[in-house]
Amino acid sequence: MVLIPTRGDARDVDRVLSAAVDGYVLWTTVADDPVLDAIASSGRPAAIQGGPGHPGLAVVGPDDREAAAAVATAAVPAGATPVVISFPVDRRRTSGVLRGRDLPPDLLDPRAVPFPVTGARLAGYRDALTAAGHDWDDVPVAVVERNQRDRGESAATELLETVTGSGPVVALAMSDELALGARRAVTRTRRAVTLTGWDGSREAATAGVWSVAASLREQGGACARAALSGEPAGQVPWSVVAPEGLP
Repeated sequence: MVLIPTRGDARDVDRVLSAAVDGYVLWTTVADDPVLDAIASSGRPAAIQGGPGHPGLAVVGPDDREAAAAVATAAVPAGATPVVISFPVDRRRTSGVLRGRDLPPDLLDPRAVPFPVTGARLAGYRDALTAAGHDWDDVPVAVVERNQRDRGESAATELLETVTGSGPVVALAMSDELALGARRAVTRTRRAVTLTGWDGSREAATAGVWSVAASLREQGGACARAALSGEPAGQVPWSVVAPEGLP
């Protein structure tokens, strides 16, 4: 096995294609990553975890939109104000607090949101919140540059400042790391905040965080099998994980 670091730009192509390998497994990347075209035209079998979908590449991953909608539906209590802590939505990894209205209408359009996992999860949150009667245009969305705990803490601090009144809040974070960081900010307030994450970690469950479990080990194995065989892969199972102590 050869590990090839990439940046997501044209400088990666020669390094990737010159590797002495019989197939490729890619971690999720942006839709316009030049490596995708290069690998697809190389004639070698390849699979990508999480997307984006690309002709000639097998895609392995959960249905992020459906899973995001499910965890939001399960965790959002009646009367709570929703906020979102999101992965980057553009190649520049611009951070800051937006509103739903500031995001592209078609979150699944790779030209609008080049990170497919981000777009699908945002779409799922929007589906669930809209179905629950919330106005997506008004939902605060904090975009973080990296999936790091301290970024989640900073994002939650900023988001809680946007919420008026003293009612309950639900923070929908795109990873357990971000949710656990947000929890630090929450502990400094007296506000009731429900947290959701992603990855199904034991630490999140014991910390009172709702999460989505979709085994990365299973996804990696499925990617490897697809890359070795050249056969199509597909979606992997996922489940919503409630915090410990809940029925």
